[in-house]
Amino acid sequence: MIKVMIVDDQTIVRAGFAALLASQDDITVVGEAGDGREAVRLAERGRPDVVVMDIRMPGMDGIEATRRILALPGAENVRVLVLTTFDVDEYVYEALAVGASGFLLKDATAEELVAAVHIVARGDSLLAPQVTGRLIREFTKQRRGRPQAPSELSTLTARESEVLVLIAGGLSNGEIAQRLVVSEHTVKTHVARVFTKLGLRDRAQAVMLAYESGVVVPGESAAG
Repeated sequence: MIKVMIVDDQTIVRAGFAALLASQDDITVVGEAGDGREAVRLAERGRPDVVVMDIRMPGMDGIEATRRILALPGAENVRVLVLTTFDVDEYVYEALAVGASGFLLKDATAEELVAAVHIVARGDSLLAPQVTGRLIREFTKQRRGRPQAPSELSTLTARESEVLVLIAGGLSNGEIAQRLVVSEHTVKTHVARVFTKLGLRDRAQAVMLAYESGVVVPGESAAG
């Protein structure tokens, strides 16, 4: 069972999401919170697998709540799916930067919400490459100077660096395997090593790092 927590300051929205997700055979709703502080308290007790998190809330917003939840002891496998009204939004960028695994528009269909929970629960990121690129362009173009690549990037092998670029291009493990003409198991091994060496939680953080460090240049195709 996938344990899900819903965080939204609108009672009707929260109840609707909870009812929808609870109706799924493999999902159980372990908590509902109306603000960020309550979300952190409930996450510490309920240990959800996935937190469906509204960004804009009074008091503690979804960004700070995401940061605190992911910093809880034993929260290494918690995934946060942020909800937003606009697909290009500084709040979305900040949420991804603090560790959210992806985002979903609030007008998404019921099927899209259920699919999104399953995607992030299995450790994949919910990031459309074209939207991710737009986010990065919007909020990195304001930064001055050349991107600074973390020193850990130098520890990657040539193949691991190639895998990082393909992840940033939005390719799945299966698609990377086809591109590199290797088995999917081999790709999973490379991905795991990339995450370990760079201290990444999931693919969303890999995408962010690839763009912000200059491994992939905004406006260019990471998948080549």
